[in-house]
Parts: sequence; C-alpha cells; structure tokens
Amino acid sequence: MPEGHSIHRLGRQLGDLFVGQRLRVTSPQGRFAAGAAVLDGRVLTCARAHGKHLYLDFAAPCDPDDVVVMRSHLGIYGAWSFAGDEQFAAASSIGAPRRVGERESGSAEESAVAYDDAGRVVPEPPVGAVRARLVGEHGWADLRGPALCTVETPEEARAAEAKLGPDPLDPQADPEPFLRAAAKSKRAIGVLLMEQNVVSGIGNIFRAESLFRRGVNPMTPGASLTREDLLGLWEENVTLMAVGVRVGRIITTDSADRPDIPDTEAWPEHANYVYHRHGQPCLRCGTTVLKRDLNGRGLYWCPSCQA
Repeated sequence: MPEGHSIHRLGRQLGDLFVGQRLRVTSPQGRFAAGAAVLDGRVLTCARAHGKHLYLDFAAPCDPDDVVVMRSHLGIYGAWSFAGDEQFAAASSIGAPRRVGERESGSAEESAVAYDDAGRVVPEPPVGAVRARLVGEHGWADLRGPALCTVETPEEARAAEAKLGPDPLDPQADPEPFLRAAAKSKRAIGVLLMEQNVVSGIGNIFRAESLFRRGVNPMTPGASLTREDLLGLWEENVTLMAVGVRVGRIITTDSADRPDIPDTEAWPEHANYVYHRHGQPCLRCGTTVLKRDLNGRGLYWCPSCQA
C-alpha cells in the first residue's frame, strides 16, 4: 500500500496539473458513474492529502461556495496514471503496482494527442478498469483500483478526516493526539504506528525504519515509552516522510552509511536499514536483521540496535 508521502505527492501533482480548470469527469468502468456525474463540469479548487486519503475539492463554475469533495484511498491496488500533450508534465504512475518501497517512474506519456474545437485535449480510450477519469485542458488522469472513491459534502469530508490521527507531513499538525493515544495504550508501538486513527500516513517501511533509527523495540507497549521516545518517533517520521515527498522514494539511510551515494540514487540497494533486509547483517552493528508477522504485516528489526 502506498504510504503517506506518495499521496501528498499525488495531491501536489493533481493540483499543479488541474487546479483552476473546469474538468470533464467520467467513470469508464461505471462503478463511479453517479459521483462522476456530480463532479463533471466543476472546477478543481484544491487538491490535498491527509495520511493515505486524497481530497479533491470541486466548485460549481458560477458559485465558488458550492463545493463537493472527491475523497479517495488507494488501498493495496489503487493507482493514478497520467497522460497528455507536451504541456502536461507528470509522473506516469503513482501508487500500486510498484516495486518494494514504491514505484514512480517516467514522465507523462506523450503521444500525438487530438484536440476538440475549444482547444482541449481529447483523451485516448481508457485501458483497463478506470474507476474515474479527470480530463483537463492538456491531459488526463485515470484512477484504477482504489479501495475508496466517493463524493461527499465538505462537512462529510471533514467528519471523515477528524477520525484520522495527525499527519507528520502536515506542517501545522499537532503531535499531541498521537502522543496521548500511544502513551495510554498497552499495544506494541509497532502496531500503533500503523493505526491510521493514531497517526496518519505511516506504512510498513516508515514504521520499521523510524523504529530502527530511534533504537526502539517494535514490541514495546506504547505506555512503556517516555514522552521523549514518542516525540522522537514523530519527529523521525516528519523527517523521513519529507524526504519521500522530495525524492519520490522511501530513503531512510544516512549519507554517512552510504558514502558518495546521494539520496536520489540510494534506492533500492542503499535505501533502508532493516526493511526487507531480514537474514542480512545490520548495517550498523552486524547482527542479523529479523522478521516476524505483526498484525498481518511483516515487521523488520535489529535485535541488538533495538534491544
């Protein structure tokens, strides 16, 4: 499942490409037909992320106060793809399917696109089960396989967002709800970091790597950690996830542990300390990295560095 940094990149990308434009919205697959009919012809005014949820605000062309929200969650299989003319610059795919860590490759697919009488791009026929298609002046974006894709009122969208924990990628986020929730829980911190109502956007890789970098045993109950420990985990994820937004991949190693290899070239061999490195020596102490199942997900850690 794409982690929070990917959704923030999507929000920025969709905003850069479409905000201010009156979009044509369809559901080639048909499963989002009613929602697409509500959005079609509206103007995209805002695109943003909170954790793993993407929020797109659409206003009526003649009434900016008449707003509806398209809220989506990629889940395990969801992905956005982009294509258009030479003025439409975008990554070819963000989301699943992807390689370990994330796949995000290439540039917008460029082809001999056609234009209508108004000078807008005429998109190519959809390929596969496209849940939603957004078409702007110079290109289009297709959403396939999301776990969630719905249209809500602003009040409904805010109510759904209120159920989420704070997002480390939100510069205005208050970590206190995370600190309080973790501090009173007897569940393992390795579980709590993946609970989206406790903290938003952290997935399996950021969990493993932030715990390693802070030297925290994943099985330690949240209530057994100090406030300093918990705040350190929050700050670690703020830093690591920001790198993910900037680079487009999850790079968690320090430059000192990969001399002469910049973060933009670290993935995959030099990207992470413990994630998917079970059975190999820890990069810092040489102890064999371990893996176990925790709540249905693979957990990776160094038993010496995280004793």
